[in-house]
Amino acid sequence: MNIRSRFFRNLILILSLPVIPAFLTALVHEKAPVWSPEDQLLEGEISLASISRWEIEPLWVDARSSEDFSLDHIPNAILLNEDEWDMLLPQFLTVWQPGRETVVYCSSLKCNASSAVAARLKEELGLESVYVLKGGWEAWLKSNR
Repeated sequence: MNIRSRFFRNLILILSLPVIPAFLTALVHEKAPVWSPEDQLLEGEISLASISRWEIEPLWVDARSSEDFSLDHIPNAILLNEDEWDMLLPQFLTVWQPGRETVVYCSSLKCNASSAVAARLKEELGLESVYVLKGGWEAWLKSNR
């Protein structure tokens, strides 16, 4: 091996040594970036952990079907889904209060009903503090049972 190739090999080795501790630090550091897409919140989403830090219980809105709602739901939740929007909206308006956060949920991570209901509440009624529960009904069940 000639001097030039040995020099480049040693240079690469020296330059790569700091990468190992930097990578390990990124994995275990308390402010490490979120690597898993499941852990990331989409725009308008909120986690149960964040909600648990609120001083006032949010207005829970169940965007699932009437049948699913009648089987079980978050305590004090109100049913408001797109299929029965016109019929259920007056009931929502009787319990909604200005300044109170509203959290909409549906059946699972892949359910879009909660996003659709949240969007309608924002667009049609001009509500600002409306969020979609990350993980939906299943996330709530998992943390409360």
